[in-house]
Amino acid sequence: MYLVRPTCIIRDWRVEDASSLARHADNRRIWLMVRDRFPSPYTIEDAEHWVHHCVRALPATDFAIEVDGEAAGGIGVVLCDDVERISAELGFWLGEAVWGRGVMTDAVSAFAPWAFERFNLQRIYAHVFERNPASARVLEKAGFSREARLRRAVIKEGEILDEWLYARVVGDPSPR
Repeated sequence: MYLVRPTCIIRDWRVEDASSLARHADNRRIWLMVRDRFPSPYTIEDAEHWVHHCVRALPATDFAIEVDGEAAGGIGVVLCDDVERISAELGFWLGEAVWGRGVMTDAVSAFAPWAFERFNLQRIYAHVFERNPASARVLEKAGFSREARLRRAVIKEGEILDEWLYARVVGDPSPR
């Protein structure tokens, strides 16, 4: 996969991405907004494990977000199965050094249509912690709609939080 946007490139992970991945991902502010399976601290060993996993995965569902010539973030989907096999959960993160430049909005806006087509999906959804309005804005700018507030749905670092459910379905209008 190779999608070029004004602020970034979305592409397959490469083994040589491990050092930039570890540098950008080892950030507590990022970790506070993502699932606990995202390591913290994020070591070079974690990065090497991740890129090797992604290089071998079939089908590839997780991709690097390249900014200024290096992997500075990630985006991907978890494909659902059984009766939900027409749906996928979207996940994304971006290194703090490139926040505020419109990178993630560009990435999600390009990735969602590609994922709909590539995986024959009808629905892509994302969960956002209530304390993460920046990710909620990214999703809204990329054509996702907030469908629900899931009260007291998650726990992060001992704090019970609400979570917002966003989704975009085939046929939704493209973002402006």
